[in-house]
Amino acid sequence: MYVLGLWDGHDAGAALLEDGNIVYAANEERFTKRKLEMKFPYNSIRAALDYAQIKPTDIENITYTTTEFTKTLERIYPGMKERYYLFRRRKIPKPRFEGFMHNLKYSMTGVGILPLCNTVSSSIISRQLRHMGFKNFKLRVVEHHTAHAATAAFTSGFKKSLVITLDGLGDGLSGSVSTFDNGKLERHISIPARDSLGIFFEQITNIIGMRELEDEGKVMAMADYSYPFDFDSNKLKDMFRVEGTIISAKYNARKQFAKLQSIGWQMPREQFSYMAQQLLENIVVKFVSNVVDRFSIGDVVLAGGLFSNIKANMKIRKLENVKHWYVFPHMGDGGIALGSALYTDYELNGSTSHDFSAYLGNDYDAETTMQALKKDRSLETAKESHAEQARHAAELISNGNYVFWFQGRMEYGPRALGDRSILAPPDSESVKEKLNLYVKRREWFQPFAPSMLEEDLARVVDYDNKGYDRYMTMAYSVKDSARDATKSVVNVDYSARPQAVGQENPNYRELLDNMRKLTGYGLVLNTSFNLHGMPIVMTPEDAIATMKATKTKYMFINGVTVTNKRGV
Repeated sequence: MYVLGLWDGHDAGAALLEDGNIVYAANEERFTKRKLEMKFPYNSIRAALDYAQIKPTDIENITYTTTEFTKTLERIYPGMKERYYLFRRRKIPKPRFEGFMHNLKYSMTGVGILPLCNTVSSSIISRQLRHMGFKNFKLRVVEHHTAHAATAAFTSGFKKSLVITLDGLGDGLSGSVSTFDNGKLERHISIPARDSLGIFFEQITNIIGMRELEDEGKVMAMADYSYPFDFDSNKLKDMFRVEGTIISAKYNARKQFAKLQSIGWQMPREQFSYMAQQLLENIVVKFVSNVVDRFSIGDVVLAGGLFSNIKANMKIRKLENVKHWYVFPHMGDGGIALGSALYTDYELNGSTSHDFSAYLGNDYDAETTMQALKKDRSLETAKESHAEQARHAAELISNGNYVFWFQGRMEYGPRALGDRSILAPPDSESVKEKLNLYVKRREWFQPFAPSMLEEDLARVVDYDNKGYDRYMTMAYSVKDSARDATKSVVNVDYSARPQAVGQENPNYRELLDNMRKLTGYGLVLNTSFNLHGMPIVMTPEDAIATMKATKTKYMFINGVTVTNKRGV
C-alpha cells in the first residue's frame, strides 16, 4: 500500500511510503531552483512516482497538512503567495500589501482549524491532484503539529519518548507536547500561536534587515559577536515567561513586533541578536526541563522549525533530566509532507517505527552522469572506483584544496550530508576564505561545519553519549586539543555543528577514513553543494553548471573524477 504525503506551503515537497517504508522524499526547491519554494509540489510528486516506478492511479491514500485560515487563503489566491515569496526573498521591491499581509498573519495567529477552511483546502488540493492524473484516492488531512510530531516520534528509534514541537505557527498552534509509548502517540499540551517563540524570532530576523523564514540561523550566529551580559540586563527578558508547562507571551504578535522595533533601533544588530537568542534559550530550556519532569520521560525527540537553532538544542542536551535526544533532521515545514504520510500510515496500519535515512532523493547512474559531462569539452574526466575516489579526494583535501562531492541519493532536508557536499580542509583559514569567495559567499559571521567519523566525535568535541548526531542538528564545544585541527569549522566561541558518519554512508566514510590516515583526524569541512542563494544541486547538470560558474577545479561524481581546465 502506498501513502503519498504533500505540503504546498513554505519549503513545499512530497514524500512516498510503500508498506510502511519511506521510498522517496524531496522538496520542490530542488526542481524549480527557487530556494524554499512555496508552490504546489508538482515536480516532487512526479519524481516520487518515477522513483517508485508507479502511476498516479496506483495510489489510494494521499495526505496533506495545515488548513488554517491564512494557508487556505494562499491556496485560493496563489498570486498573493507568490508576491509574498518574491518580496520575502528580496526579488521584488516591498509591495503595497506587505503591511496588510503581516497584519493579517499576526491578527489571525490565534485562529485554528475551521471546518469551512478544511473543506475549501481539500477541494483545491483534490483538483490539483486530479489534474495530475490521480483518481479514486482518499484525501486525508493531518494537523500541522501532529505532522511535526510524527516525524520525530516515528523516526527516532526510541520505543518511548517525549515528543516536543515548536515553530512559528500552524493550524492555530505554535507548539505541542506528546508522549509516544507502546506504539501510541498522544498529545497532552498544545501551545497557542499567540505564544509563539518562532514568530518572535522571525520578527527579530525581520527587524535587523534579514529574510524571515530563511535567515533565523544568521541571527543565532550573529549573537556570538555581541559582548555578553546577564539575563537580568536583557531588555527582552519579560516578553515571555514559563510557568510549569505553559509558555506565555506578554504581547500579541502585532504589539510584540512594535515593541521589538522600539528596542531594536537603539543598539547594534549583534547585541539585539544576543538578547533574542538568550531569551529563546532561557525559555526553551525551562519549558523542556519542566515537561520532562512532568512526564518523567528522559528520551526527548524534537521537531518544528525552532529546533533548527542548534545553540538552543545544545542547552537542551546539557539538561540533567534529558537522558537521550533526537532532532528530526528536516525539522521545519519542509519535513511535514513526510510527517503527514507517516501519521496517516500510523492511523491506517499502526506503523510507528521507520528506518530513516537522510538519503531519500534522486540518484543518477554512471551512464547518465557521463552523458551530461560529455557535453562540455572544458572538463576532463576519468573513471575511478569509489575506493579510488575516496583516496584521491582525501589527498586533494589534505593538500589544501576544496572539492565537489556528488554521490548516490540526494539528501532530504537543509543539510548536505556527504552526497551533495563541498568538502575542504578543516584546519585551513585560507582555503575557507577561498571557498567563501568563489562559491558560498556567506556572511562573515557564519561558520562552516565539520563531518567526522563517529569514533572521532569524542576526540574532537564534548560528546556526552546522549545521541550520535548524523544530521548536523546539535552544537558541541570543541576540545582544546582539537582546536588546531578544526580552525575552519568552528564558531567564534569554539562551538561546532558536527555530522558523525557511521555505516549509513560507506563512500563518504571511506573518504573520512583516508583523511584520518593522512591527517590524524577523520574530519573535513562539509558545506552544501550550491551557489549562494540557490538550493542544493540535484542533477549532474546542476553540479556541472555550479562547477563552471565557480571555476572549481575538482569534482568527484558517481565514479567519475572531473577536472575543470579553467578551474582555480
